Amino acid sequence: MSELINNSEARKAKLKELILKLHKGESEASVKHELVESLSQIPYGEVVEVEQELISEGLPEEEVLKLCDVHASVLRGHVDLSGTQEVPEGHPVDVMLKENVEIRKVTEEARKLISVMRIASAESLPADITKLRGLFNNLYDVDKHYLRKEYLLFPFLEQEGITGPPKVMWGKQDEIREQIKGCIEILQSDDMSKDEFAAIIEIILHPTLTAIDDMTLKEEEILFPMSLDKLTDEHWHQISRQSLEFGFCLYDPPVSWSPEGMEDTGLEGMQQTAGQVQLPTGNLKLEELLAILNTLPIDMTFVDKDDKVKYFSQAADRIFQRNRAILNRDVRLCHPPASSHVVEKIIEDFKSGKHSRAPFWIQMGEKFIHIEYFALRDANGEYLGTLEVSHDVGPYRKLEGEQRILSYE
Repeated sequence: MSELINNSEARKAKLKELILKLHKGESEASVKHELVESLSQIPYGEVVEVEQELISEGLPEEEVLKLCDVHASVLRGHVDLSGTQEVPEGHPVDVMLKENVEIRKVTEEARKLISVMRIASAESLPADITKLRGLFNNLYDVDKHYLRKEYLLFPFLEQEGITGPPKVMWGKQDEIREQIKGCIEILQSDDMSKDEFAAIIEIILHPTLTAIDDMTLKEEEILFPMSLDKLTDEHWHQISRQSLEFGFCLYDPPVSWSPEGMEDTGLEGMQQTAGQVQLPTGNLKLEELLAILNTLPIDMTFVDKDDKVKYFSQAADRIFQRNRAILNRDVRLCHPPASSHVVEKIIEDFKSGKHSRAPFWIQMGEKFIHIEYFALRDANGEYLGTLEVSHDVGPYRKLEGEQRILSYE
């Protein structure tokens, strides 16, 4: 089959033949053997072209979606990435690659925990199930990673005539979302037996972890190299500027990126378009408003009416650390499983109007922390969201007498 090595059309024809063999039910092992024997390494662009051609020729997208996992398994390690472009730090592809690193860390941690749970005592199972549920809660953060692909990257690919592969990938991402939700739901029960847990490992837990990891592979071997070939710096600039609207997945980019010579997307650029913020009692420049919010001696986090984290203040000495990876994440998934029911209750009571404040206080090392949740409502009483305010009140509890003389101590 050496005649296929330098013949793109012959390689694509052979790859199409192999994919159709999978479609007709031939075993994955035999197809993979033939792939290795005949093609060895396949340029990533040809894989995309073949998928596009199969869909154009009438193979239903649903069928391509069914074949997606087997197809990925057969191609694993046999896609030629030698021509892939390098990207600078903060570039949308760099960010997604680093998110994939964090995603795989969590899937690996989940696998290790499952392995331990297989042989652990029945008594330890409830506590381990709670830990495992927390890991799957973290994995649902892939939703933000997928949303950026679906609403920022895929439209530009479609403009370049690449429509089939994004549709197939989007469908697979929807499946993964449902799988993760199913894992979280089934792990709500911490009184299952060892046999029941062994069954759900095979039925849903391992398949979900495999699907998540396979998606990172499809991105890195197919989607990202192809996208870098097809899209311009202007396209990537637009993707970068809008990424924060969707949030990041388990990773907070330390630097922002914009192509050389193009407008900066930082605060200065925002001021040019947004100017001042006009309020009923005055107006503020964006930099002034930011300084005020970050100078207040409290932590603030805002959750909108759809229960998504939309903002947090950045005081120099925050009590509870935050990073931008939590933006646009469901607030329930930002808390340990053991306290998620409390969060759910607060949201329910605030939305119904039953309550508007929920205070707590805790001892945290040497700090005495007051935490209060406030329901935010508009002039008509409509629920806008929840504001969390945290404050170390320990120093105030120690005050005595009065201080009327200036002192910076």
